[in-house]
Amino acid sequence: MSLTLSLAVLVTTLVVVAGIAAPAVVSYDPLEQNIIDRLQPPMFMPGGSSAHILGTDHLGRDVLARLVYGARIALAVGGLAVAVSALLGLVIALVGGYYGGAADALLMRLLDIQLSMPFMLLALAIVGIYGPSLGNIIIVLTITGWVVYARVVRAEVLSLRSREFVVACRSLGGSDVRIIVRHLLPNVVPSLVILAALEIGRMMLLESALSFLGLGIRPPNPSWGSMLADGRAYVASAWWLSTCPGLAVSFTVLSLNIIADRLRDALDSSLEV
Repeated sequence: MSLTLSLAVLVTTLVVVAGIAAPAVVSYDPLEQNIIDRLQPPMFMPGGSSAHILGTDHLGRDVLARLVYGARIALAVGGLAVAVSALLGLVIALVGGYYGGAADALLMRLLDIQLSMPFMLLALAIVGIYGPSLGNIIIVLTITGWVVYARVVRAEVLSLRSREFVVACRSLGGSDVRIIVRHLLPNVVPSLVILAALEIGRMMLLESALSFLGLGIRPPNPSWGSMLADGRAYVASAWWLSTCPGLAVSFTVLSLNIIADRLRDALDSSLEV
């Protein structure tokens, strides 16, 4: 295992463990305000204290505690959005790609309609109607994310449905359900896993962007994107408010992309010489 991959696995593991075991990792409540301790610098800076390792924000809340609990939200949104959109895209693509004809034409029209809709406009519409919440963010990301899986899986199904083992199974009386579940699905799973691994980082990044714009997690709940937004007014005087969540987003997404890239090399047989 290379040094780059080792560091990526380490960072990802730390984020996952911190998000799952947040109450055991930090002792502060991420929502607890203490105006007396507001804008305390990190402990490695003059005036800092070991009581607040990464300092406090403009309301006196512990930055490290909010980062750790923000990781929980980022992981939940990224994981759920990828799982739901991957399942939706997989089912639609398997059916449309296998049967072709009107089903496949309908699939392509749905793809065209979805791709023609700007992501931010769709997010504004859903959040404007139903309000910002964790569930609504997952709905937005699912609606915009399923097309990626559908296009990849459909292309593979169109190639696989005319292969000898599929034709042989059909000639022996195999049902459509059996062909799809026993023969097509196992062959598209590796590509689906690779794509899902790549999409987790993108979903986390989109969640942070929506929260930064006020369209994501409802304050005062901790989110890396909302922490970035809160720190904009204090960049000159309290740089750590924006730097800490910014680095958390950057390193987490970078680590996930590195792992996904190595996973692709391991699973994608088409890359083998």
